[in-house]
Parts: sequence; structure tokens; C-alpha cells
Amino acid sequence: MTLPLLRVENLSAHLVTRWGTVKATNDVSFSLDQGETLGIVGESGSGKSITCLALLRLLPPGGQIVGGRILFNGEDLVTKSEREMRTIRGRQISMILQDPLTSLNPLLSIGEQVAEPIRLHQSGFGRGRVRDQVIDALRLLKIPAPEHRVHSYPHELSGGMRQRVMGAIAMSSRPQLLIADEPTTSLDVTVQAQYLELLQRIQDEQKISIIFVTHDLGIVAQLCHRVVVMYAGRIVETVRIRELFDRPAHPYTIALLGSLQAAPRRRQRQSAIEGQPPALHEPLPACPFAPRCRHADQKCFESAPPLVQINDGHSARCWRPIDGGTSH
Repeated sequence: MTLPLLRVENLSAHLVTRWGTVKATNDVSFSLDQGETLGIVGESGSGKSITCLALLRLLPPGGQIVGGRILFNGEDLVTKSEREMRTIRGRQISMILQDPLTSLNPLLSIGEQVAEPIRLHQSGFGRGRVRDQVIDALRLLKIPAPEHRVHSYPHELSGGMRQRVMGAIAMSSRPQLLIADEPTTSLDVTVQAQYLELLQRIQDEQKISIIFVTHDLGIVAQLCHRVVVMYAGRIVETVRIRELFDRPAHPYTIALLGSLQAAPRRRQRQSAIEGQPPALHEPLPACPFAPRCRHADQKCFESAPPLVQINDGHSARCWRPIDGGTSH
């Protein structure tokens, strides 16, 4: 049996803030196979980005992994030293951030910024070889006239082109795993569609695995093979893409589908999810979604819900999953 490229087991990451300890990621488990695209969806503040930063051991100040394992190619990244992680970041695992305008250095040319990870991870390359690699990376992301664009600066490019440059930086060392944290948020619909099509083509050609973080279920339907749904730092449902729309099980997933017009195969009228996500530095009920859930009863506030197996590859953490299932 082939082992998954990535297996996350009971990962918990906390942030120490002036308001208290934020349990940003709590007991998160999922896996990712070679060549697969896994979507991570949920409202803002659900723990999506912190989970991805934890995978790279790049938590913000005050952040710490307090439990769990991150098995990448069978090796636990949690136990790696910072020096060892520097050889993995950018070379084996790369990340595209959601705001290229703030992520790119306005004082450095595009060519210099794409060249940085190449110089870091491909020692021994001369200037000419590095330049060739930079142009190849820009060409891979379909950036026109890459020989000239290497001299451009971020402010001289459109939003869509800057996002492609971020992709070129991430792909310059041909990583095994690409983490894309809401990379299409600032793009208009046409450019977004082009960018997603480009990512799919690169994945097919490079055979890379992708973790795609988004709040847009329309993008999930187009790009992903499986989806994990996060709420209040926890995974509440793991499901294959077809069943996400045909047979969602967790009340939060159903509420997300009902609130987004872009969700395919849903004929119900768009409806808002009442209430607000909880503050993660405050005590939570046993089921964090219970205060907003119309199916909740007293048990949901008092006892942590079990992981219910709907079928092979589909599970939900709920006392009363909508499609039923067997407690696991």
C-alpha cells in the first residue's frame, strides 16, 4: 500500500495573545496523496491559514505547535530543527500567499525575487543558469515575455500577473507539495478562471500535490478531489468532492452550501448563517457550532461529538449527521 505524501495527525497549534491563548488549530487530522488536490474550506477565522503555516513551521510570533505529528514523506516535520526545515521550505513544500502585493518586495525586481529560492536550494548554479531557471519558472506560469519581465517591479504588474509571479516563486524549485492560501481572492472572475486552469495544467505536468485554501465552494468544485471543512480550528467534515454537494453530512457544511450562490447543484435559495464564529480564546461548547446550529440539542453543548463515518472517505464530527452513519 502506497503511503500518502502528507499525513497530519492530531495537530494542535496555539497562539499566545494579549487576550489569552487562541486554540487556532485543534486536533486536526487529514492526509494528502501524491498528485491529489485537497481543499480546505471554512469561514474567516476557522483555522485554515494557521493550519497551513503550521505545516511549514512558520507560525506567527506567539504561535506554537502543542501536539500532533506532520508526516511528510514519512518524516515528522514537528521534530525537525529550523535548519532542516529551511531545506524543506521552498524546495519540497512551497506556499502561495493570498496577497501578492504585500508578499512581494517592492524594492526588488521580479527576476531577483524568483531567483532567491533557486540560489538557496540549487547551490552551484552560475548566474546564467539561475537566469534560465527564472525565465523557465515565469514561462511555466504563462507570464508573457519573461525575458523582459525579469526586470519589472511588482507595482508595474497587474494583480493577476503578480499572483502568477508568486506562483513562479513557489514552483521555481519544483516542489512535491504546493500550498495555495486563497490565491484567487483579489482576482476578478475571468482572471481567476485562467489562474485555476493554469494550476490544474501545472499539476498534471509536474505531478505535484496541492492544498488549496478557499472560502469559495465553486473553486472547490472545479479544482479539488477531496475537501476538509473547518470550523473554530477543528475539522468538522472530510468528504470527496462529489459527495460534498450531493450528500453533505455536517450542519455547518450544509449551511455553507446554502449561503453561497456559487455552490453547484444547489437549488435552494441563498441563506445566511446566523450568528458569528466563536472567539477562540474563550471557552467553547463541546460542539463549537452548536450555538448557530438549528439541529443542536443539550448534548451538543455538553459532550464532544464523535467522529461519524458516513462511508469510506466521508466522515463528520457531529452527534446528528444529516445523512446518518455509524459512530467511530
